[in-house]
Amino acid sequence: MKATNHTLCHQEIVELLSTEGDARKTLFETAARIKREHLGNIVYFRGLIEFSNRCHKNCLYCGIRSGNKTVVRYDLTDEEIIDAARFAFDNRYGSIVLQSGEIESHAFTGRVDNLLKQIHSATNGGLRVTLSCGEQTADVYRRWYESGAQRYLLRIETSSPILYSKLHADDSKHSFRRRIQCLDDLRKAGYQVGTGVMIGLPFQTISDLADDLLFMTGVDIDMVGMGPYLEHSETPLFKYRHELLPLDTRLGLTFKMIAVLRILMKNINIAATTALQTIEQLGREKAIMVGANVIMPNITPGSYRDDYLLYDGKPCTDENPEDCKTCLEARIALTGHEIAYGEWGDSAHYSLRDQGNK
Repeated sequence: MKATNHTLCHQEIVELLSTEGDARKTLFETAARIKREHLGNIVYFRGLIEFSNRCHKNCLYCGIRSGNKTVVRYDLTDEEIIDAARFAFDNRYGSIVLQSGEIESHAFTGRVDNLLKQIHSATNGGLRVTLSCGEQTADVYRRWYESGAQRYLLRIETSSPILYSKLHADDSKHSFRRRIQCLDDLRKAGYQVGTGVMIGLPFQTISDLADDLLFMTGVDIDMVGMGPYLEHSETPLFKYRHELLPLDTRLGLTFKMIAVLRILMKNINIAATTALQTIEQLGREKAIMVGANVIMPNITPGSYRDDYLLYDGKPCTDENPEDCKTCLEARIALTGHEIAYGEWGDSAHYSLRDQGNK
């Protein structure tokens, strides 16, 4: 199998994403071996804090889109966010993710800036902080980086401008070109930069997915969070639900995407996303077995979790952070991996590039 090479052409990736049977098993075994050789059998925890579901964008696939008037909007208080960060610190998670809908305003910028400083103070600088707060100006990205955010996740959802236009409203708030520019701005600001795509979207082809993987290698990404597309009943794309790939096919295709990306980018961080568990109970664990090395336990206060629904059927919304931690410990033990408690889990890919630039 040519998947042992560092580079793969478009057609080779298409063939790997189309594998079944013994060829698929070989793909998964190759990805697992590469991860083991470069990163060990280690899984990093990122405590996920979904601190607001308010959003100014109207993406056609998303349950918290601005056009969905059935959503109960919320903002966690600063105290609730700091308490969640302390839980992550006390339980030696090493890092957290602050995630919200996409808002651009002076008030939002200032709030996130202040939260970063409070978290740093409350944990004695003991947590790495990832932000996932959408498109912002280069100045805002720099400000947040200087206030203590080390990583930023900005999912592009697709690298195809044509497909992007079918997933987003046709207005000034939704620009493929700007989203790509934001990734460049984040890199220049100094972040460990992450992105990701949805797998099994309406109108999407295997060729599109191969292009997505080549895009991520081309921009030299540090971390990736990608998962199966799951429809939400209060979105415009829901009308295409009968044309989608079956759920088990979307799940299997996601595993293959993770495996091929691990072969292409041997030392980046790849998340096993929660959406996998929506389709199959052990979905995240299976992703760990084929190349992923990050899991994000949800530490958002439970009373808010049902209102941060990007898609229908989100799992574990009734668990408290303690139960989630205990559950994941048992699940990860079954995979033969070890949770790297007390470690920041910085992207090895980023660290090597950073050293090379000095």
